[in-house]
Amino acid sequence: MFIDHNYIEELLEKAKSATKEDVQRVLNKAKERKGLSNEEVSILLQITDKEQTKEMFNIAGEIKRSIYGNRVVVFAPLYVSDYCVNNCKYCGYKKENEFPRRRLTRKEIQEEVKLLEKMGHKRLAFEAGEDPVNCDMDYILDAIDAVYSTENENGVIRRINVNIAATTVENYKKLKEAKIGTYILFQETYHKPTYEEQHPKSIKGNYEYHLTAFDRAMEAGIDDVGGGVLFGLAEAKFEVMALMMHNAHLEKEHGVGFHTISVPRLKKAEGMDLDMFPHIIDDEMFKKIVTIIRLAVPYVGIILSTRETAEIRKELLQHGVSQISAGSCTGVGGYKEQEMMVKKVDQFIVSDERTPLDILKELIDDGHVPSYCTACYRKGRTGDRFMSLAKSGQIQNVCHPNALMTLMEFALDYGDDEIYNKAETMIKKEVEKIQREDIRNLVKDNLEKLKQGERDLYI
Repeated sequence: MFIDHNYIEELLEKAKSATKEDVQRVLNKAKERKGLSNEEVSILLQITDKEQTKEMFNIAGEIKRSIYGNRVVVFAPLYVSDYCVNNCKYCGYKKENEFPRRRLTRKEIQEEVKLLEKMGHKRLAFEAGEDPVNCDMDYILDAIDAVYSTENENGVIRRINVNIAATTVENYKKLKEAKIGTYILFQETYHKPTYEEQHPKSIKGNYEYHLTAFDRAMEAGIDDVGGGVLFGLAEAKFEVMALMMHNAHLEKEHGVGFHTISVPRLKKAEGMDLDMFPHIIDDEMFKKIVTIIRLAVPYVGIILSTRETAEIRKELLQHGVSQISAGSCTGVGGYKEQEMMVKKVDQFIVSDERTPLDILKELIDDGHVPSYCTACYRKGRTGDRFMSLAKSGQIQNVCHPNALMTLMEFALDYGDDEIYNKAETMIKKEVEKIQREDIRNLVKDNLEKLKQGERDLYI
């Protein structure tokens, strides 16, 4: 198996004796944006010097800006079913929790989607528990179709990233045919003994089957996959090392690694006590982890959810995070129930409860361009094609202009006067930074078309 526990432990132990000079050597290499070796990642994970830590944060911010500019992709989750046959000790949906289970009907899904579209969302993370009877692949495929076919005034969902249980090559082919965006699956923990302890008597308890899910997905033709760890289940440094080894495995076997990496931290959920988990990480260690991931895999998208507070999200956008959720509900039917002020059972507790409008206003005030762009997915710029675009620097000629156009579209259709004025001021400034004259003129022309009523314009 490509996750070698002994190798990871040996590297981490050896890195404990790393000198400040060793750390500086790794930091200097990181500036080249060529990634880091396993040994180099292990050295950064042992960093303690405050000045070098500050430098590491700064380098990560510079790398992110050089690749992604000041764009921040915005999305929201959609939970369609909380039926689950697993008993994951950390999850509010675990089988032993007794509450009325439900899966949304096609009509209910469309009602949820319309509420999300009213918030301005164009990109969703599709979520469901694992239950082969109550939430089988036919249901998943029909639910995806329901999302894509729902239109609300100017609103339509243009990309669905799917986070469902590990499955077969045949089922991944069906997801590919359903035109999903990224297939997302969290390993939860790469530490095999911990994994098996956290997933007792369940389908999900098969460590190897779960670990090789992306290999089956890529074999089926899905070339954008997103990994992640639930930090707090096992020792965090081990998890980061394993995550990097998983990425290297995918690059070696399939020619491209993770499109995105998610960094959720364990949070309080129904039927669990955080005191039972000895590996909870504090904010400082969490910031180091996100930063090191950015240095190790410079071109990957790093996703931060509303599990984290507004303050942490604000800070980590400076150090490497490139995608955030906004206005999230983590319960089935949660958006309608939120509107009706109905109490619900969530998968976990949300820490950032601001509205999408409030989040966008702060993003703009902080100099970030909120992006609802889904152009790369629809233009076929996925997998190794996207990575080659990013590594060549050409991403700035498509993604940044597209972000500006989606921001204008949002401001026109969903914004209040304040957001419109903020967005227009930012867009005028950002357009002039576009270096290629032909693209700059195209964007200016498209912005006027948007004001005249055209929609979904992109490069």
